[in-house]
Amino acid sequence: MRLLVPLVLLALFCGACAHTQKSTGLEGLQPVVDDFYKRLRWKDFRGAARHLVPEHREAFLNARRELHDERDLSITDYEVLEVGLAPDGMRATVTSRIQWMRLPSPSEQTATTTSEFVYQGGVWLLERQLEGPFAGELP
Repeated sequence: MRLLVPLVLLALFCGACAHTQKSTGLEGLQPVVDDFYKRLRWKDFRGAARHLVPEHREAFLNARRELHDERDLSITDYEVLEVGLAPDGMRATVTSRIQWMRLPSPSEQTATTTSEFVYQGGVWLLERQLEGPFAGELP
């Protein structure tokens, strides 16, 4: 019985540590990616910008205003295709398919985007995105 109590406490402690470690991994990244795309889809650009590294937020919001994206951009669909985590667990690459329309064009565009996220200050933040409606804005 004396040995059982320390073993139970050790198992609980190890379980808590494993849970903390996982939140920095793919399990912690998935809700960020989903929230980012949902906010874009609903044209909540200020909310989406909170998922960007701080140095890109203001330029991203300025571009949304200049391009009149609240009026002209519609994200019609997105799908996360693949997620990869760097060996150190501090960077991740997310490959997604995104569909959008930006007026005055009546055509729907589709692109496969590569988004690079970094783990900073206890949260995942988007640092770079290639292709898609924001290509060239997050270099």
